[in-house]
Amino acid sequence: MRSIKRIIGIIASAAVMIFAFAGCSALGTTGTTGTTGGSGGTIQFVISIAVLFAVFYFFMIRPENKKKKKVEEMRSSLGNGDKITTIGGIMGEIVSVSGDSITIESGDDRVRIQLAKWAISRKDK
Repeated sequence: MRSIKRIIGIIASAAVMIFAFAGCSALGTTGTTGTTGGSGGTIQFVISIAVLFAVFYFFMIRPENKKKKKVEEMRSSLGNGDKITTIGGIMGEIVSVSGDSITIESGDDRVRIQLAKWAISRKDK
């Protein structure tokens, strides 16, 4: 699903750039020459750039912000006994949570490691 949205976003942004920089004939304006044709082209360019920013926002920036928010919620909801995986691939069970750091037990030897919360990649089930 994400890849389909990404492909649609790339196609839409490419179309907007083509319209913006190729005279925008597909948007309904014609390329008239003369002294009065300059203001229509400027307005058309500004609208095209605004559409380009809207496409980038809805297909690239907004989904990334949602993903960051989801990860932050997961990290703030960590508690004792949760099984986690770090960004480095270390797997373990949370023993204690304090502020921005956590302590996990990893392996059969019950080795304890203190980590920063931002280093948690996912919460295992």
